Amino acid sequence: MENRIWTKLTARVGIEDLDCACAVMGLLDNGLMIEDYSDFALDGMYGELADESILEADRTHASVSLFVPAERPLPEYVAFLRERFAALGVVAELSTEGMAEEDWSESWKQYYTPIRLGKLTVVPAWQTDYVAAPEETVIYMDPGMAFGTGTHETTRLVLGLLEQHIRGGERFLDVGCGSGILSVAAAALGADFCAAYDIDPVAVAVTADNIRKSGYSNIICGTSDLLHSVDLSGGKYDFCVANIVADILLRMLPDLGGYLKEGGSLILSGIIEDRTEDITAALDRLGYTLLAKEELNGWVALYAKRGA
Repeated sequence: MENRIWTKLTARVGIEDLDCACAVMGLLDNGLMIEDYSDFALDGMYGELADESILEADRTHASVSLFVPAERPLPEYVAFLRERFAALGVVAELSTEGMAEEDWSESWKQYYTPIRLGKLTVVPAWQTDYVAAPEETVIYMDPGMAFGTGTHETTRLVLGLLEQHIRGGERFLDVGCGSGILSVAAAALGADFCAAYDIDPVAVAVTADNIRKSGYSNIICGTSDLLHSVDLSGGKYDFCVANIVADILLRMLPDLGGYLKEGGSLILSGIIEDRTEDITAALDRLGYTLLAKEELNGWVALYAKRGA
């Protein structure tokens, strides 16, 4: 049997953020390797037997690693982690063994092909010869180093819900936009105005480039920590999506009413099955009505309305 090729992806964080790092890395894989020497007792009975590398290890930091098989898109893993850590305010140094950082962007192309999701088809921006069927709505995306290509389960779930519930004419808000794929999709489906925000400046730059290439002039983007600095010059929004992570969603939800109209639509994803109850309880407590729950490979997306 042919041996599989793996790349080790490591996040180095301060000891105080170790539990958070494990939770975020665990969203991608349960087989984590943790290096934490903060509690190692140098004066204990085994101290004299410890390897020199352990004796000299930095006890203020820890590392969490997972192993990505060659057939999976490493750059999307990296982008996912970078954006989730940024949203949580965790300083994480990401590194890989088996692939140079400068190769991450180029490695996208071997995995990234047109993806048909209902009537939406996500096509790589460089594949200009794609011939769409009459019933297809095509959006062209270049993921760069941002999360969101249509390959991840959460993106697929949200795109499916957008196709079901965008009616046309909406003011649309995307919190944690990644590559901008959801805002471009909303514009393609008929939203009148789209605002895309991310805490990660790299993601904002990628989104801006994808907006420019999409040809839609009704999408804006900017850097924002959750809901700070969101454009309300045109009033509250009819529709909001947030494909982030459960802990951030829980922090964001109490403030969302200041941005989403009464009766407005809300899609939340980036939720693993085990955290679904936490999110649905928060929605109920804050006066949202849950209308749909979609699941794919252990990931969940929720569709709700603000108010009854």
